[in-house]
Amino acid sequence: MGRRTVVAGIDGCRAGWVVATAGVEVEPATSPSEANPHPHPHPLLEIEVVRTIQPVLERLASGALLAAGVDIPVGLAEDGPRRCDAEARRALGRRRNSVFPAPARAVLAARSYEEACALSRVACGKAVSKQLFHILPKIRQVDTALARMPEARGRLFEMSPELSFTVLAGAPLRFPKRTAAGRAERLAALAEAFPGRGLAGIDTPRGAQPDDVLDALVGVWTARRYAAGVHLVLGGKTDRTGLPMAIVA
Repeated sequence: MGRRTVVAGIDGCRAGWVVATAGVEVEPATSPSEANPHPHPHPLLEIEVVRTIQPVLERLASGALLAAGVDIPVGLAEDGPRRCDAEARRALGRRRNSVFPAPARAVLAARSYEEACALSRVACGKAVSKQLFHILPKIRQVDTALARMPEARGRLFEMSPELSFTVLAGAPLRFPKRTAAGRAERLAALAEAFPGRGLAGIDTPRGAQPDDVLDALVGVWTARRYAAGVHLVLGGKTDRTGLPMAIVA
C-alpha cells in the first residue's frame, strides 16, 4: 500500500508567495529513486499566501513536502545567459517573452536599479531590465534560504508556468494569462490535470491575483511530474554554489 504525501507549486505575488499544494500517493519502492507518485483519487488542493518562502523550504527540508516547483530563477550563472532560459524561449514560440534572462549571481548584491545594471554590465556586458530588478528580492530570498537549508535542495526546483502550460496543453497557449481568454485557456488545461476540482470557482487569496493562482496550480502539476521522474528538463548545468541552472516542466 502506498503512502500519501504532498507536492507544491509556488509563484511570487504582491504579498509574498502563492503556494498551492495537492496530495499524491507514493507507491512502495525498493529505493527512493524508484518511487512513483501519482495523484490521489481525491487530492486535497489548498492555496495560501505566505509572506516569505522560508516556511515552505522548511517543509521541504523536513520531508513534509515531497517536491515543489517555484517560478523564480534558482541556479545563477557567473556571466552570460543561462542555457535553460534560451531553450525555454525557443520552446515557447509566441509566448517566449514570458521568460527573461536570469541575472548573473553578482547582481544579487545590488540595492538599487543603477547598481544592479552596473554589476550586470561587469559580469555579462548587459544591464538588467526593470522587471527583473523588481523580482530581485525574491531571487535573493530563495537563494539565501537554500544556502541555509541544503536539505531542501533536490526537492525545490525552478519551473516556468508558461513552459509547463505548453507541455500540459501540447502546444504554446494562444492568449496572455491576464486576459479573460488566457485565463479560460489555462483553466481548460488545468482541468485535465485536476479532474473534477471545479477550478473555475477557486478562490484567490488576498494579496494574490488570479493568474498567480493559475501559475501555482500548474506548478503543482509540474511537481507531480518531477516527483515521478517523468519531467522535462531544460539546461542542467550547476552554478558555483551547486544549484542547478535548469527549468523543469
